[in-house]
Amino acid sequence: MKREVFIKTTGAAVASLFLVPLWRTASPALSQDLPPLLISSSGRPINKLRAWEKKRKSIKKIWAEYLGMIDTNPAPPVITVLNEDMPEGLVRQYIEYEGEPGIRVKAYLLIPLGQGEKLPAVVALHSTSDNQMKYIAGVEKGEIKALGYNLAKMGFIVICPMCFLWHEKGTKTYEQQVDLFHARHPKSRGMAKMLFDAMRAVDVLENLEEVDKGRIGALGHSLGAKEAFYLGAFDDRVTTIVSNEGGIGINFSNWDDPWYIGKDIHDFPHQHHELLGLCAPKPFLLIGGDSSDGKISIPYIDSVRPVYDLYGKPENLMFFNHGRGHGITPEAEKLTYDWISRHLKG
Repeated sequence: MKREVFIKTTGAAVASLFLVPLWRTASPALSQDLPPLLISSSGRPINKLRAWEKKRKSIKKIWAEYLGMIDTNPAPPVITVLNEDMPEGLVRQYIEYEGEPGIRVKAYLLIPLGQGEKLPAVVALHSTSDNQMKYIAGVEKGEIKALGYNLAKMGFIVICPMCFLWHEKGTKTYEQQVDLFHARHPKSRGMAKMLFDAMRAVDVLENLEEVDKGRIGALGHSLGAKEAFYLGAFDDRVTTIVSNEGGIGINFSNWDDPWYIGKDIHDFPHQHHELLGLCAPKPFLLIGGDSSDGKISIPYIDSVRPVYDLYGKPENLMFFNHGRGHGITPEAEKLTYDWISRHLKG
């Protein structure tokens, strides 16, 4: 039996989408049994923030140990500008900085011109493409939306870092890139490296005098959605997240590839709703198209909603399913800009 679920959205940019219909149908995927988050280790209901914060700390520790988190680089990132242009009222710099000690990371940094105040900032994480961050930074035009570039035109400082799979890639495969990483960090998973690099991009933003450190967001599509999700869960400096078609559930997409987590993720007795719970009460927008995310994602949203309710911030958890596949639709693009603007600009 079908029943209609309405997801409320607000903001002038999406006024025509004030009520977005989402059809829920009974299916094994939608009936997935996710252990409730608001239950203590002794089996008692959690109804106080103090008790949840204790469990939250435990969840974060379990996942950090499983991922093999990489130690932070204490050195402030020193930026080297490799190239620069000035499109449409922006300064767009192709930059390089130290990620892991001795490892250089490339990124695009976009800064609006003529702003006299500190600005909100966004880490815009690219999807799987040999053009890396060129699409998201607006350097090249293609089927992938220039989300970072367009946000910069809206008054955000944006960094678009390169995923480690493309660092000095040449003819190397993704698996070979992972092998090089494991030679340095044999006990760490690929997702730990992606998370480290995303957090290092936040370091870059924090070290810019133009950035308001209290207003930093993250977004991504596909591969980038996975990174934005993990960044939001593990980095308290990131206050707003948009994850578009990354696959919120471990079985929803290729989380078991070696550059993410690996095959033994299926033996790990924990699910991603725990990491979504770590994001609470931050504004988190999950977008699906019934490819990697969609109707199958509803149990994850439902399982985390009580945590947002406990914080008194139910409106900060939002899900939108356009049902039109893996790409970013015009509606999804508008929702992304609206969500980021509403929560980082106010």
